[in-house]
Amino acid sequence: MPKNMSTEDTLRITVAALMRACGETQGDLGHGIRVSQGQVSRKQQGKALWSLSDVDRLCAHYGIPVPDLLAGPTHAVQMLPAARRAALLAGRQEVIRM
Repeated sequence: MPKNMSTEDTLRITVAALMRACGETQGDLGHGIRVSQGQVSRKQQGKALWSLSDVDRLCAHYGIPVPDLLAGPTHAVQMLPAARRAALLAGRQEVIRM
């Protein structure tokens, strides 16, 4: 990642990477953190900002501490609990609901 990337940009990229690793849609994430899919979309497009409360809910949702979430996408995905990762089935990523 570029060194001049803002924390907000880093968070958006990290959230996208976590969603992909978990096989989630914006709707899935919104449900998990108690916001609408539209709100997730606006935050991910940079039209609205992620709040500190959102960061806390993201961390609870993904099961990782705040410093791991803010450390960037590679680190955050590596820190995901195994149960949160989507399995690869038939060559595509699927969400396994438990």
